[in-house]
Amino acid sequence: MAHPTLHQLYAELQAERERTWAPEQLERNASQRRSLVARFDPAAYPQPGQVIAPFTLIDQDGKALTRDELIAHGPAVLVFFRFAGCPACNLALPHYNRHLWPALKAAGIPLVAVSAQNPADRSIINRHGLDFPLAADPDYALGRALGITFLPDDQPAVKPGDNWIGATLGTNSYEIDQPAVLILNGDATVRRLIVSPDWMDRPESQTILEHLPEARSGDLAANAA
Repeated sequence: MAHPTLHQLYAELQAERERTWAPEQLERNASQRRSLVARFDPAAYPQPGQVIAPFTLIDQDGKALTRDELIAHGPAVLVFFRFAGCPACNLALPHYNRHLWPALKAAGIPLVAVSAQNPADRSIINRHGLDFPLAADPDYALGRALGITFLPDDQPAVKPGDNWIGATLGTNSYEIDQPAVLILNGDATVRRLIVSPDWMDRPESQTILEHLPEARSGDLAANAA
């Protein structure tokens, strides 16, 4: 039996929300996504060949994970997601675990899921049995360098103890990442940056793999043997 595509999973999630959410909640969600799509300019983000400056992420075990460690043996893939409790992210990451990670692992290409949530919330790993690491991007450093963070149009005032995105992320800010996939070459240049202003429309695993011939041919794994 064929597994559903990520697009199909998001269509099912949207249909469920249309059945269960109040019209006002649906419209707020859709309005923010429309706003981000309207402002989206692919030329505003790092382009292929551009060098990404050194960065340090913190993995789910509290260990530093640097740019140079990730690309020590060739390309690396970073999947940026919103936060561990995000329903759309809880579809994307397990989907990539099933359909993207096996090919990358076989080719020796690291895959890391990155968010601004600090410390990294490993509950999403435990919930789905993810086989690739999770990492926090402290102070939005890498997300801002890539230009993928944004502030929502609606930012209601909050009081201490309120349940809001700044408390969830541990950043005390409404700022949050747009989902994105960064493919870094071994020389720290961008091979591809795919930004998803609509967080309910993210790239399929096969779309990502099209930019990674090493994963299709197994060249890296063969060279390492």
